[in-house]
Amino acid sequence: MLPFCLLRRSLCILILPFLIITALIITYTGLHYNILSPLGRAKETIPTVKPTPLHKPISTATPIPVVDAFPLAASAKSPADLPPIPSWNIPPNPHVNESTPLFIGFTRNWPLLQQAVVSYITSGWPPEDIYVIENTGVMHSNRLNRLTLQNPFFLDHHRLTNIFGVNVISTPTLFTFAQLQNFYTFTALENNWSHYWWAHMDTAVLGDEEWHGEPYKSLYMRAVDALRETLDPAWGSLATRWFAYDKLALVRTQAFVDIGGWDTMIPFYMTDCDMHERLWMRKFRIENAEAGRVWDVHTSLDNLEQLYKRGRDPPKAAVREEGAAESLSKEPEVQRNSVVYQELVHSLNVLQDLKSNAEGGRNTWQARQRGGQGEPFYRDPEGFEKGIWMWMDFGRDVFTEKWGRGPCDLREAGLVEEDAWRLVKDWENPDVQKQFMLDRKKEAKEQAIKQEAEKDRAKGKPSI
Repeated sequence: MLPFCLLRRSLCILILPFLIITALIITYTGLHYNILSPLGRAKETIPTVKPTPLHKPISTATPIPVVDAFPLAASAKSPADLPPIPSWNIPPNPHVNESTPLFIGFTRNWPLLQQAVVSYITSGWPPEDIYVIENTGVMHSNRLNRLTLQNPFFLDHHRLTNIFGVNVISTPTLFTFAQLQNFYTFTALENNWSHYWWAHMDTAVLGDEEWHGEPYKSLYMRAVDALRETLDPAWGSLATRWFAYDKLALVRTQAFVDIGGWDTMIPFYMTDCDMHERLWMRKFRIENAEAGRVWDVHTSLDNLEQLYKRGRDPPKAAVREEGAAESLSKEPEVQRNSVVYQELVHSLNVLQDLKSNAEGGRNTWQARQRGGQGEPFYRDPEGFEKGIWMWMDFGRDVFTEKWGRGPCDLREAGLVEEDAWRLVKDWENPDVQKQFMLDRKKEAKEQAIKQEAEKDRAKGKPSI
């Protein structure tokens, strides 16, 4: 009997831990999955504690309220309520024989867009030839007047079309810079425009009233002259002409089609480098031109009425001869290159300098507005800006992967169009070059051994 008792005790010692663990598992499972008790009642679930969402610090900076910089246009009922543009900048009537569409893209900051549009109109560009591309992603919200001035994506459709007389085309969704550029080319194809211009919305322009050409020509007519020059067959395969780099650019539509358009895989920064380098690789020409004065600005003049009214120089402090008063009364109410014009040039120079030296970079204007809470398609302004910058960083990475290097001077590095996406990243680095050669030698050696083994197998020799 003793051995049997010992055996039973040993089994009990072995089974007891198993029973305890099983009971614990059943208890735990029952607590979390409401296993029915013997009486048929579900056991109560023990609530689990969820982590509390952690928010980023809220910006304490108070945005400067947006003020309409053109109150006269705000109260205008028709284009006739606006001041006349300077007489020397009036567009020709009838229209020039050439089509002269000008695209101005818009995503954020209505005051800057309005300034750009008004500056082109008062510099002679026919309003009916100006096309504002509303690239806000808010669909019909602006057209239906559902956004307010403080909203970064606000755009005044009524003022643009009914007061200024320009056109508005809305994109179906928010485009990147590269997609927007392709949309320009697509729109030109749809309208059979062999050429078109495009301008940045954060610019302002004036005709050069100090220009010594005779007769004087407005910014618009000088831009038309630049187009007519390119129509000469001697110009060959021209792709684009830049006025103040590409703050204003003239594009030959078919050239951009032939190159395959802008690479939308590179959404923002570096996409212009990719496009222009590919044009040069295909032997297309990119030439500079001049038409007037162009400023890169990040804020608007206080009152855009200044762009219409040039005023006249005050009379000089001198003893006037008899009849001087009568002569003064016959002077034109406005005149070219007046003191008022020079003051306007000075003001725009100041705005451009402020942008160049802005704390945080020259594009801080894009995230200046923070209103619009509760309005259709509302986006957190800081989050939207963060997302754009992340997209820019991604684009730089794509460019580097595409061409194996980050700098823009692709042709100077000896690259051709066929090199795209085929190069080892950082191929210019000596260490990368060395490792590449070692890897190729190793691959060649392994390939030779493999081929020798295959020959031996074919001859019936046993492989080693």
